[in-house]
Amino acid sequence: MKRRDFLKKSGLAVAGSAALPTILPSGRLFAASGRRSADHVVMVAFAGGVRLQESYLRRYVDDSQGEPYPGNIMYNMLSGEAPIAKIVYGTGVGGINPIPAVLPQSIESIGTTFAEVSALSAGHFGGMNSLVQGAVPGGQGLKQRPLQPTIFEYLRRHGGYQATDTWFVGDGIGGSLPLLNHSEHPNYGAEYAGNFFAPLVTFAGAGDAAFADAQVYHPENELEPLRRMKTFLDQQFGADGSGGFGGGLNNTDEEKEHIKAFMKLMYQKVENGTVNVPPVSDNRDTGTVGFACEVLSEFKPAFTMVNLGGVDACHSNFSSYLSALHRADHAIGHLWNHIQSIPGMAGNTTLILTPECGRNLQPNNIIDENDWRAYDHSDENSMRIFTMMAGPTVPQGLTIGGEDNPVGMVTDTMMTVCDLLGVMPEVQNAGYVHPGTDSLFNRI
Repeated sequence: MKRRDFLKKSGLAVAGSAALPTILPSGRLFAASGRRSADHVVMVAFAGGVRLQESYLRRYVDDSQGEPYPGNIMYNMLSGEAPIAKIVYGTGVGGINPIPAVLPQSIESIGTTFAEVSALSAGHFGGMNSLVQGAVPGGQGLKQRPLQPTIFEYLRRHGGYQATDTWFVGDGIGGSLPLLNHSEHPNYGAEYAGNFFAPLVTFAGAGDAAFADAQVYHPENELEPLRRMKTFLDQQFGADGSGGFGGGLNNTDEEKEHIKAFMKLMYQKVENGTVNVPPVSDNRDTGTVGFACEVLSEFKPAFTMVNLGGVDACHSNFSSYLSALHRADHAIGHLWNHIQSIPGMAGNTTLILTPECGRNLQPNNIIDENDWRAYDHSDENSMRIFTMMAGPTVPQGLTIGGEDNPVGMVTDTMMTVCDLLGVMPEVQNAGYVHPGTDSLFNRI
């Protein structure tokens, strides 16, 4: 079913056309010329290199290890039976106990799946930039801000969104990740950045030691921890254009105070063990999703990007990679389930999931504890990924393309967000996206 027909039949075209215009700080009315069809979009970068064979194709170890045991280990996202033997991805000794499904129906069954999508890079750096920029990062170095605009800047400049309307929840601060919330482009930049948040850094280790109990410090003889916390918050969320790993953001003073109150609340929740983490939360992806749920509940952003990178274990341990796939699926099920409980977001949010790259067809020589070989990412098989989306304007139970029949590109994910949030014409006219990039709705 074409998107326009789906919108007409569901009555959502009328609802979208009745949305109130946004007045930008410049005073310009009707900032976005496109039709906004969702109030909230959550994009999950299923990052770290996800091999198509174990994920969408549901082959478990049949295709990778010469073991005749296919099956689906991602049953919150995908439909299909689980493996019948060689279970290593769950909980308990050796991972023998699969984690029960969170969702009553798979995201595949309630949404649209692009079964094989073309990545533009076999590496994490290029792939992540493709998701953020909708382009290949030509000339851009590692640990350098993007040279071309990012999704956050497009939304904020052309859609009139505030800083706290756009969030990037990262699973760490390694590599270039904290630098991807805005570019160095002269027409965009920090003024239009999204808020970057690395909760497992902020609320664990050094972050926890420096900030968690800052409220008890004496103002006369224990000022240094308070200064560190102020510097941290100003650098990450400041409205003054200063640097810091979060970029010089243009949060208003009101937004900055809201963020500080949120951070204080999160430290309390961490201490009390009440962060909304998935039922099984024993790796960084599940922890990251727990804090992403808190961001969604608190700020109800128009756009939230969540980065999950636990599957990168595939370089050296295939069993750990399978476990991370299973937990990422569990976390995504929890995330989607939680969205349905948030007033204003339930029934009004679109979820999009895309790996940044795949994995090799042939294994490397590293053997794990189950005598299984690991996989790197550098060949053509690494360019094979998938994309899934679900939400009120997304056709249900639809599959586009198939094995060896790729439809769409990794950059389409970014353009689909722009389409849903009404800034697609401006982004296309800016001319910085990869040639041929389009909204996935136009590929249905």
